[in-house]
Amino acid sequence: MKAKILIILLFTFKVSIAQKQFLNKKYAVSKRTYTYHKNKKKKLKLDFYKPKRIKKDVPLIVYVHGGSFSGGNRNDNNIVQFANEMAKRGFAFASVSYRLTMKKLGFGCQTKSEEKINAFNYASEDISLAVKYLLKNKKKFNIKTNKIILAGSSAGAEAILNLVYVFDNKILPRNFKFAGIISMAGAITTTENITQNNVIPIQLFHGTADKLVPYNIAPHHYCQKNDVGFLKLFGSKAIANRIKNINKSFYLYSINKGDHSWSGRPMHQCLDNILDFLYNDVLQKSKRQITILI
Repeated sequence: MKAKILIILLFTFKVSIAQKQFLNKKYAVSKRTYTYHKNKKKKLKLDFYKPKRIKKDVPLIVYVHGGSFSGGNRNDNNIVQFANEMAKRGFAFASVSYRLTMKKLGFGCQTKSEEKINAFNYASEDISLAVKYLLKNKKKFNIKTNKIILAGSSAGAEAILNLVYVFDNKILPRNFKFAGIISMAGAITTTENITQNNVIPIQLFHGTADKLVPYNIAPHHYCQKNDVGFLKLFGSKAIANRIKNINKSFYLYSINKGDHSWSGRPMHQCLDNILDFLYNDVLQKSKRQITILI
């Protein structure tokens, strides 16, 4: 299948040969599990992967798994493989657990929209606590605190988008800003909060025929208006359009007739695209508007 690619350069950018070699180099990887938050009812953990034999601080990817806020886990085989691939290339990688608040409710059209929004916010809170823990222990983890990238699939993508653009964050420092977002089949409750001042580099993967999370603007799970679970969401296409209208950079990778399986497939089928985004848009701060349709 041929891909249609449109790239608009908003500004020129320099290519660092040294940085490119850094990303192409393959390092051995170590992994450890840490508890980043605990109370009487729950312990929340993260798996931390890092490239060995790098003494200087490195960029960090914080990954949030999918599962409709009712299932999934941080050490799924696909996530482990992705984490190792990123760490081999010089990134630290933290795969985080979060409260599965919809475990007994599900996330369908019979679950109240208010409960769905609460799930977004609870997950955003837990991710914030994980990032706070990593920031507090930055010397231990050898991470660049100004180069922390959020990544997530499905519910995880919804959670990170909500965290950056909707959630009223009282956990992270007020001056803290994420360096980028990788959203795989994610959506958000509004794009109005995305502005010239707060927009950050974003890569969006989405199938145009996704029946669970809308590609453009539609109800979550395509619920009907009279369903208690009716919740209008703005998917990857709508997010890219918003950013395009404010003349900022984005990287939209659309799969024609692709279904919700594309919430996980980019981790392995689009690795080069992910590295391209991380290198150019996040590390080099290039200004591009990229639209790919396969």
